[in-house]
Amino acid sequence: MSDTPFRIPCACGNLRRLTRLATRIYDAELGAAGLEVNQFGLLSALEEAGEIGHQRLSTGFAMDSTTLTRTLGVLRRHGWITVRPGRDRRERLYALTDAGRARLREARPGWLRAQKALRAQLGDTVWHALMGDAPTVAARVATLL
Repeated sequence: MSDTPFRIPCACGNLRRLTRLATRIYDAELGAAGLEVNQFGLLSALEEAGEIGHQRLSTGFAMDSTTLTRTLGVLRRHGWITVRPGRDRRERLYALTDAGRARLREARPGWLRAQKALRAQLGDTVWHALMGDAPTVAARVATLL
């Protein structure tokens, strides 16, 4: 039996396989800090943004609202984020708490190990292409929706 993945003649199938593999690598490193990579990503976005609305998070992560609500609920129950109403009754604004900042500091070394391992395995050329092109590719694909 070969360790080489079999050919999948579908862009979506190939991307999903790649994201499942990358997710396992990040989750293994972040697990010691009690986080999964999607939680780490949301906490990092909140750290960067200061305060951000549900719709902006959903769009920025290309995540459906139900999945985002569920994940944010977990982060809130842990005390890592706060939520407050926005300008209208439908808008919710999220922000990182001190406990959330502490959790990010604890998790960051594991995240860096995962980043470093992937970069070493892919090589600088592929790594730079992936990191540089991913936002452009995502924006182009989003126009199809």
